Amino acid sequence: MMVRYGRLGAGGVPDARLDRSEALRYLGYTGQQIDEVLLTRFNRLADECERAIAPSFAWSIFGIDEKRTCWEAPEPAATGSLDALDAAIGAVVGCGAVSRQGAECGKGLVPQVALEGCDLVLEGNSIAEHLRGACKVALMACTLGAVSEREMRKYEAISVADGVMFGACCSALVEAAANITEDVIVRFAHDMGLSTNWRFSPGYGDLPLNAQPAFLRALDARRRLGISVTSTNMLVPVKSVTAVLGLFDELDNGGEARDACAVCCLRDGCELRKRGVTCHGR
Repeated sequence: MMVRYGRLGAGGVPDARLDRSEALRYLGYTGQQIDEVLLTRFNRLADECERAIAPSFAWSIFGIDEKRTCWEAPEPAATGSLDALDAAIGAVVGCGAVSRQGAECGKGLVPQVALEGCDLVLEGNSIAEHLRGACKVALMACTLGAVSEREMRKYEAISVADGVMFGACCSALVEAAANITEDVIVRFAHDMGLSTNWRFSPGYGDLPLNAQPAFLRALDARRRLGISVTSTNMLVPVKSVTAVLGLFDELDNGGEARDACAVCCLRDGCELRKRGVTCHGR
């Protein structure tokens, strides 16, 4: 699969500008009065964040390997015995069922979506529902790079307040980079006569973070973007985003599927939703 990658602001890709209201929201701002001196300080840090950091991105389109994909979790064996569990696993191995470790999560085998041309398998009810009906899948990654780590450490050394504000600006900037990368994919899909749904990242719903290593391999993101993953499946640099979008034949596809909050276990008491905003910037 061809991977498209580069820096935002080059090759016809728009440059990223951080949403300062978004950065303030990350700092807990909800409309209260801000001291002018502090606001000037914040704006200076936001300017420096945009000046010093050039986000980079990578994305590619993959087919769905239907032979290894299971859209529905098979019913667990009634007896609950080990032999019955083995039989259930054997019965669905042809459609790419997960291992016994995945089966023993308490509710039987987990749905999974396998991609062609790579070893990435996306597990969970949430991602299976997100991609149901898709003809192709887009993978994307973007990062602020190692310079963001260096700059955050620099401002943390100056003062705790500067470090926190600069970190919030970096979070808003990588979110802006993710939005631009997503928009590029949406336009590409539209040119192919396809529609998309919203981006879905490892850690949303029940899509586990352990998808990250294979995700990065599929995009060769370590070499192209300098993104690696820790033993606990956290991305490094920390200001990095990976996400999946479904591509659909129907141009009007979407509807309720575009509600990114639908799979979140915190949605009912979410303070952001009460204010009419979301944590994913859309």
